[in-house]
Amino acid sequence: MRATHKALAVAVAAVWGVNFVVIEVGLGHFPPLLFSALRFLVAAVPAVFFVGRPKVAWKWVIGVGLALGVAKFGLLFIGMDRGMDAGLSSLVLQIQAVFTALFAAVVLRERPGGKRLLGMGVALAGIALAAADEGASGSSAAFALVIAAAACWGVSNVLTRKASPPDALNFMVWVSVVPVLPLLGLSLAFEGPDADAAAVRGIDLTGAGVVLYVAWVTTVFGFGAWGWLLRRHPASSVAPFSLLVPVFGMSSAALFLDEPVGPLRCCAAALVVGGVALTSLTSLRSLTSWSVRSKGKGAREQAEGPGGREREAATAQAGGAGHS
Repeated sequence: MRATHKALAVAVAAVWGVNFVVIEVGLGHFPPLLFSALRFLVAAVPAVFFVGRPKVAWKWVIGVGLALGVAKFGLLFIGMDRGMDAGLSSLVLQIQAVFTALFAAVVLRERPGGKRLLGMGVALAGIALAAADEGASGSSAAFALVIAAAACWGVSNVLTRKASPPDALNFMVWVSVVPVLPLLGLSLAFEGPDADAAAVRGIDLTGAGVVLYVAWVTTVFGFGAWGWLLRRHPASSVAPFSLLVPVFGMSSAALFLDEPVGPLRCCAAALVVGGVALTSLTSLRSLTSWSVRSKGKGAREQAEGPGGREREAATAQAGGAGHS
């Protein structure tokens, strides 16, 4: 990769990491479900009028929209609203790689190798350590909500693998359309029309700024730039940069929100990031080596058939690894 491309990958990871701080600020202005609905509304409009029609079947757009947009982000925003630290959320969400591997083993019959199993164990040990650290001062219920959000992210990753979208930005924009009405309905039902109306009436520059950031900077720019990099480089070269997301998330939360980063949390971060690296990147390397061997043998049909879909799966996993 060129130095400028590496800088862009780091910039995307930074944008996704700092996003957790922005979410924390936004939750001071909006109820969590309404905030999530506004995020997807602004991400989808007007972008949906410029990206063209969906390039995959509607069932995948709707499925990922519900799993990722409604379930994952709804649970994440509620968990953070109930006291989960922004920096810790950026770390705990990375356990989605373990859930993805588990769900893929059941649904897609992907058999995890020894390194992936080791990585899953290391990442889970890190989550246990993070839970012990959070349990001493935070809310165990909020922690559980973010874990549930990571599990829903794993479901959406498996659905995205099945969809194999050829254009990550097009797919993400159309996926953003799906959660808007369900999240607005849930917000009206559980947060109340009075709270929603008061939040909308009280929007100031900060409130508008956080919505624009989580919608346009995180989603449109983040996924657009990540997809651009993936079209020019192997997924195994781009994906490692997503491991910087919790680094930026935890450091920015400590800097701007004065969140503590003690030795126990640092150890948990090292275990989670290391475990996720083993879990995710091992499979990407195997797919890359498979592709090289296939081309060497001149197996064009094989490369464009199941193997092509596997490479799209790797791209989808890499593209979603850091998104928040």
